[in-house]
Amino acid sequence: MESIREYIPFLIPIIIIEFALMISAVVHIIKHDKFKIGNKVLWIIVSVVFQIIGPILYFTIGRSDE
Repeated sequence: MESIREYIPFLIPIIIIEFALMISAVVHIIKHDKFKIGNKVLWIIVSVVFQIIGPILYFTIGRSDE
């Protein structure tokens, strides 16, 4: 338990960034209808399940240019 307390100052910013990326990706997915690959349901699942990697994948390869 003591070793976890040492890492809390490093984990809190990572968790905040993780949730911010996930929320911004899900909001963007809901607002837009066109995607390069897949559909809304697929990208919401990917963004929520693969928490840091999913939103990054969406913003790099899933989001349409429009």
